[in-house]
Amino acid sequence: MPLIGPTVGALILDFDGTLADTRRAHEDALRTALEPYGISLDTAWYDRHVGLSIHDLLAQLPGGGALPHEAIVQRSRAHLLASMHTMTAIPCVVALLEQARRAKLPCAVASGATWQLVGPGLETLGLAGAFDTVVAREDAARGKPDPQLYLTAARRLGVEPEHCLAVDDAPDGIAAARAAGMHVFTVIEGHLAPAAPGAAASGPAPRASTANTTPATPAAGATGARRAARSTG
Repeated sequence: MPLIGPTVGALILDFDGTLADTRRAHEDALRTALEPYGISLDTAWYDRHVGLSIHDLLAQLPGGGALPHEAIVQRSRAHLLASMHTMTAIPCVVALLEQARRAKLPCAVASGATWQLVGPGLETLGLAGAFDTVVAREDAARGKPDPQLYLTAARRLGVEPEHCLAVDDAPDGIAAARAAGMHVFTVIEGHLAPAAPGAAASGPAPRASTANTTPATPAAGATGARRAARSTG
């Protein structure tokens, strides 16, 4: 696993599909919620839009405009909450988080999901106290691929975006982190790798320093930026 480079002053992680192995659970929950309305969720379509909040997914779903969004959202969330106890973490991302914490780097979550799911999810994984701040979909006017979620996390940590290492598994999340000007890693088959330039539609290319094999050290001005308490959204 690549180590955090010396110019990285903070770590910002996506939640679903990055920190937590929830990709198929979310797909199954949405499919179940759509069934009463005669809508069949296409896996290939879902894979192209994974990482969006359920509200944003429904807004883009073919034929979704006339559906009762709130009823579908509540049904999907109930399904997810009922299966929350089966959630597991993605080991390579937890290892990176532990490395960052040993290096005294401030850490955050920047998720396109709702607080209703992210909060209990972190509790389930035993990671609720591992982050200086948690940013969920309610904390930004626009979700991914807009950079607001990542920029909000960086601002709360007190670290400039160019000194943040972001990890996201979804194309829209990678695009958001790139647009924020951050170093970007992704998760590929259970391993961390620099996000390829073609993995997102916009934003700067990942910097080589994120693959540096020297021990992690905070960027200039980043030491002491850790917030005293986690955000409660």
